[in-house]
Amino acid sequence: MNVGLIAHDAKKKLMQNFTIAYRGILCKHELYATGTTGRLIEEVTNLSIHKFLAGHLGGEQQLAAQIENNQIDLMIFLRDPLHPKSHEPDVFEVIRLCDIHNIPLATNLATAELLVKAMERGDMEWREAYK
Repeated sequence: MNVGLIAHDAKKKLMQNFTIAYRGILCKHELYATGTTGRLIEEVTNLSIHKFLAGHLGGEQQLAAQIENNQIDLMIFLRDPLHPKSHEPDVFEVIRLCDIHNIPLATNLATAELLVKAMERGDMEWREAYK
C-alpha cells in the first residue's frame, strides 16, 4: 500500500515516535511524505521515504495530486488544529480529496494507530478495487 505522511511542525516529533513504534509495519509499504517530515522520519527509522517538497513550499499540494490520481491508499496527517497555517487551504485540500476519493485519513495519533493496525491485518485490501 502507498501511505502518505504529513506532520505540522508541532506534530513532527509525534510523527517520528509514531513511525518508530510502527516501523515493522510501515517498512512493508511505500511511504510518501512532505520533505521535512520525510527527512525527520528517515533520520530516526531508516525507512525509505519518497519525499516531496516541504509542506509550506508545495509538498502538501504534491501529495494532494497523488491522492487525486489514486496513488495514495492511506493518509496520516498529524495536523496542529490549534495554530492556523498560512497554507491552510492546502491542508483542507488534502482532507477534501481524501473524502472525495475514499482514502482512509488519520488526523490524530489514535486514528493513525487504528489505521496502521488495520493495514497490518489486511483490512485495507479493499483499496485494491479502487486502482
